[in-house]
Amino acid sequence: MTDAHIAVGMLLILILTIFLGFPVAFTLMALGVGFGYYAYYEPGRMWRPFERAVEDGAGAFQQFELWIGGFFNNRIFDLFVNQTFSVIQNDVLTAIPLFLFMGYIVERANIVDRLFSTLFIATRRLPGSMAVAALVTCTLFATATGIVGAVVTLMGLLALPAMLKARYDVRYATGVICAGGTLGILIPPSILLIVYAATSGISVVRMYAGALLPGLLLASLYLVYIIVRAVMNPNLAPKPRDEDIGNYSTGQVAWMMFTSFVPLAFLILAVLGAILFGFATPSEAAAIGALGGLLLAIAYRALTWERLKESVYLTARTSAMVCWLFVGSATFASVFAYLGGQALISDFVTSLDMSPLMFLITAQLIIFILGWPLEWTEIIVIFVPIFMPLLPHFGIDPLFFGILVAVNLQTAFLSPPMAMSAYYLKGIAPAHVKLTDIFLGMMPYMAIVILCMALIYVFPSLVFGLPNALYGG
Repeated sequence: MTDAHIAVGMLLILILTIFLGFPVAFTLMALGVGFGYYAYYEPGRMWRPFERAVEDGAGAFQQFELWIGGFFNNRIFDLFVNQTFSVIQNDVLTAIPLFLFMGYIVERANIVDRLFSTLFIATRRLPGSMAVAALVTCTLFATATGIVGAVVTLMGLLALPAMLKARYDVRYATGVICAGGTLGILIPPSILLIVYAATSGISVVRMYAGALLPGLLLASLYLVYIIVRAVMNPNLAPKPRDEDIGNYSTGQVAWMMFTSFVPLAFLILAVLGAILFGFATPSEAAAIGALGGLLLAIAYRALTWERLKESVYLTARTSAMVCWLFVGSATFASVFAYLGGQALISDFVTSLDMSPLMFLITAQLIIFILGWPLEWTEIIVIFVPIFMPLLPHFGIDPLFFGILVAVNLQTAFLSPPMAMSAYYLKGIAPAHVKLTDIFLGMMPYMAIVILCMALIYVFPSLVFGLPNALYGG
């Protein structure tokens, strides 16, 4: 068995342990160090000082000390330490805890309930108005937080009971919330895009510019679907009754929009605009966003010491998880490549003589399947780097590939049997809402995601148009 075959076995063990439920970050580190010890094993370097001490008749304690030192004198430990420092010193990753804090503080500031109520009143004349309000709220809130579970859970508590009370179809209502809650990992400022940029070496700014139009396109397709379905079958989304919305003048609606929708939308646009137009780095813009979220919470009189403490704790916990994933992934990938696993996979794929389109379809299908058991963070930092060296062979731009991956990962939260959005929603939904109804409600949105990916492939200017216009080709 060659070292390359051992590397493939290393990858298979990783997949098996993930399916068994082991913590991914620590599994990556353990496999990286374990197989790396074998890969970098050098008896002459490790044990020669111990052997020399034995030959010279050194004392037992000194011999034991040199033996222990020899055991740890393996280059895998040097590699592990260097990878840890590289992650800590990565300026791109600095934006992650700041954006996370912005999201967590906004989530706990009771802004979303105001936002949903206001948007429902403002869109009350549209077919499926409550679903439209739920989708727009999900999109805006998901963009601010980037945390799918938080968005789906909160909107499930807020919007789902209101839609069910308004006699909305269960599948129609649950599908809107599940699909809208995932948009935050695609629409900037998205943490997924930051992680992909750090993994692939692409500028975060170009990633944000490239993802903006596809993200808005997908949200628009969702919106069109919601309205068309309500027009074709009004029983899915009955028109609101007067007692459901009250009697509001145009001025009152405008004032409500100004106090609820505008502040959060302005914060997101200010952060995104500062990045896209070069007024601030992603980390600086994230700091502005974190401060803005804090000020919003104060303005709405929703900031308490407990909420602030909880937001800081959740930010630290999630940031640590992402950083250790990077450390483990970098160590694993280095050992995997050193043993020849990356070269073996590259040679195998190139020998298949696939067209660029076939390679894209194959890669996206693999990522789609991986989305069942894995979170997006694990897919980006573990498996996407396996595809990256293959992109030049097929003439595929890594920016284009990354946007397709970000769109594709929407399906990871929407595809049974492991659709996490469905389980988030089921956990807080009324008892009569069945999991099968949620699954069926999500199915049309999976088709819309696939349509969006096809449109991006046919019209690549959706990805490259804005970055090229702002920063040149």
